[in-house]
Amino acid sequence: MDRTAEGRHRQQAGRFRIREDRDVTDTAPPYISNRPLRPARRPAKQVRAENTPLLREIGYLVRNERAKRGMTRKMLAKQANMSERFVAQIELGVGNPSVLSLDAIARALTLDVFDLLPAVTLEEARRRALVHLRQLPVEEIKSFLNAFARMGVAMPTARDQRVALVGLRGSGKSTLGAMLAERLDCPFIELDKVIEREHGASVAALFDVYGQATFRRYERDCLTGVVAGNRSAVIATAGGIVADEATYGQLLDQTHVIWIEASPAEHMRRVMDQGDFRPMAHNRDAMHDLVAILAARAPLYGRAHARLDTRGRSVTACVDELAKIAQDLLTRL
Repeated sequence: MDRTAEGRHRQQAGRFRIREDRDVTDTAPPYISNRPLRPARRPAKQVRAENTPLLREIGYLVRNERAKRGMTRKMLAKQANMSERFVAQIELGVGNPSVLSLDAIARALTLDVFDLLPAVTLEEARRRALVHLRQLPVEEIKSFLNAFARMGVAMPTARDQRVALVGLRGSGKSTLGAMLAERLDCPFIELDKVIEREHGASVAALFDVYGQATFRRYERDCLTGVVAGNRSAVIATAGGIVADEATYGQLLDQTHVIWIEASPAEHMRRVMDQGDFRPMAHNRDAMHDLVAILAARAPLYGRAHARLDTRGRSVTACVDELAKIAQDLLTRL
């Protein structure tokens, strides 16, 4: 064997030995990392048992306030800039929202964040109020005292010959209101149409573009104008007017309010006949939401000065009774 062949043989033998050594010394297959294993992931953080009653109460308040305003969960999530799933968890009492998350929901509902916290006892409320007052400057305390002194006289209470109809969409406010106005020989005014005329857009568009808080301000301003310009009128209001305490209080003070009541099934049928599915558009649980809205608003509608139950009754029978109710309220002046 010449020297060239012998050298080539030695090189090949060396390569084979290296590979053999690698096979012997490598203790792990090449596809498994030799780095130390990461510790096991900790289980998801669980809500402490003692916190669950509080979270359930917060969830109920959020769900109830949303229903009062006729908002779907999707609408609330969009306005609060959070996921619909997280809103659902909060409403079910299994989510643990931060203060900022709760504040975002409160703003979307045009509420103060404290309105979404469970009520405290009267004594606790007094204690908190006193603590807060002690921290205010003297001038601010004086302004509060002056405001309290004016309460009861700041809002005009003369209802004159004005009748206002409240109730969910589909209760018959427009149909019965127009017929009642004809019998009373006075103007019939639909507040939503006044708002649309004043602001040059549909109610749905105003809601979408400006949000609920702005729309409710428009509604309050238009109600003030209608009351100022009409000593006698029948006013049909939007179903959600009762969700705004200031506007509803003004309505109760300045008009004779009648709740037009109907069953959820009748509400749904009439709404579908009108072709108006707001705020239940694209919602497979429309009837469930309608029942929830009615349940949440019923205590507010119940503050009306009178009510008319239209369930299973003809339009003629309903308007006859409505006229009697209105005449009774108007003659109490």
